[in-house]
Amino acid sequence: MRRTLAEAWKELVETARRTVTDGLVVGTSGNVSVRVGDTVLVTPTGVPYDRLGPDELCAVDLAGRPVAGRLQPTSELPMHLAVYAGSDARAVVHTHAVHATAVSTLVDELPAIHYMAGALGGLIRVAPYAPYGSGELAARMMTALEGRSGCLLRNHGTVVHGDSLSQAYDRTAQLEWMCRVWLTASSVPGRTPALLTREEIDRTAARLRDYGQPDSEPAPDTSRSPERR
Repeated sequence: MRRTLAEAWKELVETARRTVTDGLVVGTSGNVSVRVGDTVLVTPTGVPYDRLGPDELCAVDLAGRPVAGRLQPTSELPMHLAVYAGSDARAVVHTHAVHATAVSTLVDELPAIHYMAGALGGLIRVAPYAPYGSGELAARMMTALEGRSGCLLRNHGTVVHGDSLSQAYDRTAQLEWMCRVWLTASSVPGRTPALLTREEIDRTAARLRDYGQPDSEPAPDTSRSPERR
């Protein structure tokens, strides 16, 4: 049964608040959206998430036109709409996570420090810098997301999408964790982290596509490592 906009908004607000609680954003930075049919619910600009309530709906259509609520959507709306236009995503989480943002300033691609990069489709690319909220940033992000469900934005943060808000969020947390692992390992004096090959990452991605129960059962979130499933 299709859920109502009110139900989707409640989950969106809970997810947005979780990004703050888990330290993935500070203040009103970052944003979250979820698609329900042809409507996109998205966090508003400049409003602390703990002040958002069930009546503070912020919704647009797939062209970005307001359809519900009095609040103005996030300035990063072009980025969210680009993901929905170019993929089958049902939810998008954008953060300014510390370790991921740091990595975005150092490399063009997150080094293959852990096989769970395969859960996001393969090695994680870094989209070149462009001003926030711009069409240029959205375009560069989509190039970095080709064949992936997540990427880094140079000097900015992360963008991750999924089939649900929970999946998008868990993939975001997984990406931040991988960035932290690489930064930690690469900071050891006189040592260079062992990295996996692209083929090993691709092999993991292929295995995760087939992971889970038959279609009659709910599929597990493949963003979680096997040790946690």
